[in-house]
Amino acid sequence: MIGGIRFDSVTVAYDGNVVLDALDLTVEPGEVMALLGPSGSGKTTALRAVAGFVRPASGRVFLGGQDVTDLPPYRRGIGMVVQQYALFPHMRVEENVAFGLKAQRGRTKVPKAEIRTRVAEALEMTGMAAYARRYPRELSGGQQQRVAIARALAIRPGVLLLDEPLSALDARLRSDMLAELARLHRELPDVSILYVTHDQVEALTLADRIAVMDRARLQACGTPRELYRAPANEFTASFVGNANLLPVTVGSGGGVVFGGGEIEVGTAGVAPGAKATLCVRPHLVGLGDGPNRLSGTVTEIQWRGSTHRLYVEVDGRRVIADLRELKAPPAHGDEVTLHFSPDDATLLAAGVGHG
Repeated sequence: MIGGIRFDSVTVAYDGNVVLDALDLTVEPGEVMALLGPSGSGKTTALRAVAGFVRPASGRVFLGGQDVTDLPPYRRGIGMVVQQYALFPHMRVEENVAFGLKAQRGRTKVPKAEIRTRVAEALEMTGMAAYARRYPRELSGGQQQRVAIARALAIRPGVLLLDEPLSALDARLRSDMLAELARLHRELPDVSILYVTHDQVEALTLADRIAVMDRARLQACGTPRELYRAPANEFTASFVGNANLLPVTVGSGGGVVFGGGEIEVGTAGVAPGAKATLCVRPHLVGLGDGPNRLSGTVTEIQWRGSTHRLYVEVDGRRVIADLRELKAPPAHGDEVTLHFSPDDATLLAAGVGHG
């Protein structure tokens, strides 16, 4: 199957309530696209529209350049993995992996000999060949998820859909499975992957590009670095990584004003006197003297092993600083000075963002 997904102004509504609003988005062949957003943002609905489980109220869905909007799920040639694995408990691992191949119909029906070959290949690829004769109840959560992925890969799909595939795993297993998914992607360079998650770490780690969703709409789309370094709006800034978002006024001589003080930052394209939001990532905020100084009171301090997180009240606003572990951290109520480089701040136009 040829990879690639295209949403052409796809809208989905339930009982008149729009849950996906005119989505235009293209996933290139071989690309990993993460749909990132909170619950109810429309990301799972978009994935289900690709799978054929929901029908758009308007717009079209294309796979490999073919309009599949009217095709049933079994004719779309996709692989899908959901968060609860959906393995058949009465079937052994190899039988679970073979299920999709045996269920194919018509001219696409796979001969028995080829089914055995594909099952073996899929299990080998996911590191589960030694567990072929076991039942799901005899496997750990991570192993069950590998079997679910093997089953999806066995049909050799051009498109692989992953719906919160790691949410049921503990932190260590999630980290291991992320590495495995990255490895699989390298071994399957022509397969397009649509990865639904609310976990920004998963999206930043795995995706070639991230589509940020909120309130049924696409808010922004770009590479992880683009969205992190230069977010398009406040919602993207707050959802893709942690962010300090400070209300500022653009000055007449360049830079911005916050709490009566001047802050140096690029203001190209924003008129003097305009209201805007300054975005600074917590790990780019330093403690002590430096450019763009902010003075305030420590309201909370958290030790996080290799780092300390400081919460500082500055002119009635909370500013977060993530610092390398401090030998002598300040105490609650201490007055401190923070700073950040002009190159590490991004100016977001007011009125652009959530919603």
